Amino acid sequence: MIRFTAFILALGLALGPARAMDSSAGPLNVTRMADRLDEPWSIGFLPEGGVLITERGGRLLRVDDTGRKALKGVPKVATRGQGGLLDVLVPRDFAQSRQLYFTYAKPQQGGEGTAIAHARLAPGADRLTDWTVIFELTPGSSGGRHFGSRLVEGRDGLLYASIGERGDRPSAQDLSRENGSIIRIARDGGIPADNPFANTPGAQPEIWSYGHRNPQGAALDLAGNLWAVEHGARGGDEVNRIKPGANYGWPVISYGRHYSGLKIGEGTAKPGMEQPAHYWDPSIAPSGLMIYSGALWPEWRGDFFVGSLKFGYISRLSGRPLSEVEQLESDETTRVRDIREAPDGSIWFLSVAEGAAYRIIPN
Repeated sequence: MIRFTAFILALGLALGPARAMDSSAGPLNVTRMADRLDEPWSIGFLPEGGVLITERGGRLLRVDDTGRKALKGVPKVATRGQGGLLDVLVPRDFAQSRQLYFTYAKPQQGGEGTAIAHARLAPGADRLTDWTVIFELTPGSSGGRHFGSRLVEGRDGLLYASIGERGDRPSAQDLSRENGSIIRIARDGGIPADNPFANTPGAQPEIWSYGHRNPQGAALDLAGNLWAVEHGARGGDEVNRIKPGANYGWPVISYGRHYSGLKIGEGTAKPGMEQPAHYWDPSIAPSGLMIYSGALWPEWRGDFFVGSLKFGYISRLSGRPLSEVEQLESDETTRVRDIREAPDGSIWFLSVAEGAAYRIIPN
């Protein structure tokens, strides 16, 4: 495994001096690693060194020892509202397969929908090849909202992807549509035979869980369980342990209210619908989820780190029941869109407001 801190420092890719951030684990160093980013959405680490960064407008950047380069081969994306080029996943076998996975808003008749594609990046190449769509939400819809779009590679080697309800609230309870769901597919887009609705008449067989509003963070915990964070409306942002076939309640139950102030659905609980492991009220607008290994900060092993698009901090959650125990905040943590653990245990995050990627290490 490449030790990324030594790799980055040896190449001199840091763009400025480290800035200090206070934390319960002691002082932290925050270093800007890439700047001049236009609405960065996701970051992924390449095993040969360097990082990939997606920008919502459709640009894919590679930052490595050769500098910074925009890779060619990304097709036209629908950059309407919250849509665009969204997540990037570097799978565990990338060094052998050279295959990357992406989520994006795909132009469709009648609007746009969340899509998943894979493409190849040859060693040293400046272009993606063989872009292939393996899933897309249909039918297309307009409005530019709630694409979801986080991708996770499960320990089973399958892909889990969050799909927002696209602003169509009732669709999140409709198993004949993938809106408002987390789906599970094979890497070629095939449907696993043990998906919970694979043999349910009228249901979309990709669905793994449903009743979601707009999940923009997803990650595996240290035992391999899938978790997701999702935007509520006015209040009611949630952290959920994702279970096959489970209904997470939107828009029937919620701990928030509509932006108008009106009550949502039937209250905060209903038989047959899951309760969140944690919720925020007021909303923090959560985006990005990392569950930490403990590599550099053993006291944070297993803790959840969630970016806030609203309040300008990184939320750290711990314990059972899960609760927010710390807010990591600095001038750099403004509108955090993604947060990831690098192979060396350092923490990287993307700031939309700063248009930059940052790395956190111990002081």
